[in-house]
Amino acid sequence: MSGPREGSNPGAGTGRSGSVALAAGRRSGHKVWILALLGLGVAAGLGGSYWYMKGRTPAAPVVVVGDGKNGPAGMVRVPGGEFLMGSDSKMAQANEKPAHKVRVHAFWMDQHHVTNAEFRKFVEATGYVSTAEKPPEWETLRVQLPPGTPRPPASAMVAGGMVFVGTSRPVPLQDYSRWWRYVPGADWRHPGGPGTSIKGKDDHPVVQVSYEDAEAYAKWAGKRLPTEAEWEFAARGGLEQATYAWGEKFTPDGKQMANVWQGQQNQPFPVVSPKAGGALGTSPVGTFPPNGYGLADMTGNAWQWVADWYRADQFRREASANRLIENPTGPTASWDPGEPGVPVDAPKRVTRGGSFLCNEDYCLSYRPSARRGTDPYNSMSHLGFRLVMDDSRWAEMRQQQPVAMARQP
Repeated sequence: MSGPREGSNPGAGTGRSGSVALAAGRRSGHKVWILALLGLGVAAGLGGSYWYMKGRTPAAPVVVVGDGKNGPAGMVRVPGGEFLMGSDSKMAQANEKPAHKVRVHAFWMDQHHVTNAEFRKFVEATGYVSTAEKPPEWETLRVQLPPGTPRPPASAMVAGGMVFVGTSRPVPLQDYSRWWRYVPGADWRHPGGPGTSIKGKDDHPVVQVSYEDAEAYAKWAGKRLPTEAEWEFAARGGLEQATYAWGEKFTPDGKQMANVWQGQQNQPFPVVSPKAGGALGTSPVGTFPPNGYGLADMTGNAWQWVADWYRADQFRREASANRLIENPTGPTASWDPGEPGVPVDAPKRVTRGGSFLCNEDYCLSYRPSARRGTDPYNSMSHLGFRLVMDDSRWAEMRQQQPVAMARQP
């Protein structure tokens, strides 16, 4: 996204490798700058289905879930095909426009986010140490900062992650440093920082994971991150240009369809009640109805890393070709002029789907077309991932089934 939304675009140019807070209020045109180094006052996060298809009811797709023999276990078959990617609706941000024709091949996708239990299995098998558990490296940090920013002292380079802390009362929504904090000691085991844990949350999405962490898990599991086009095709669940992953109505028949702020929180964003334990946070995967392909939580719950580099104008570039785009894999580098103080070519990967913080007052990222760019070394308390697998890779794994099955979550 081109600006801070969902109280959350801490994503671009801040967050973990951005152990520096850069808050920019853009809605009112007022720009607020905060520049503080790790450990020296970092205080911001810059870091059944309902069917509708434009007046006609399509036939429900056949949901196929792999069982380890006739498809990878825990993955859902996404048939592939042609669709309109992006959106021209009044809700759409500039980076979602215009809607344009894309075709993707068939693939398998994790039925839900990678969970805490699944990520733990990977860590125990490999000894992997996540990005948030290591002090940030200056080379990954400086590319997200204005030229000439001095290097912080080694004592300030403290391992940790971005945590949504909320506010105790309503505040102007121009400065998201009010509700995000860089918290030393925050990681996937302690998503809210020291004193928090994932005990009893094995079936919740793993969060506080960077793009690097997601890639490492994917390699171990024999899978890969989805392309942005694959992710959006899957999220739509067979519904052409519907506003939500389940249709046109946010709460069809009064039913909550995703873990987002409205319907889950009594206070306006970003107000949380300390007595109630703060923001609701993630919910167990599969709490809400799946979409037409049988995929749970494609929007809401936790943002999801995808493979593509992020360009704010990528959809305009693809549409300008004036032809059907086959299996797009995104641009070769990042470009985002929408983050004041951050170099326009700072590395960013696409994140999709929104999270439990999404709300109608500040962001509408629980729509299949919504997108934003995030520092690949960023880890946050509302950011996770899910993976995909090609048919060719599944055929290879069948040939090596004893080893491959051992890695299946």
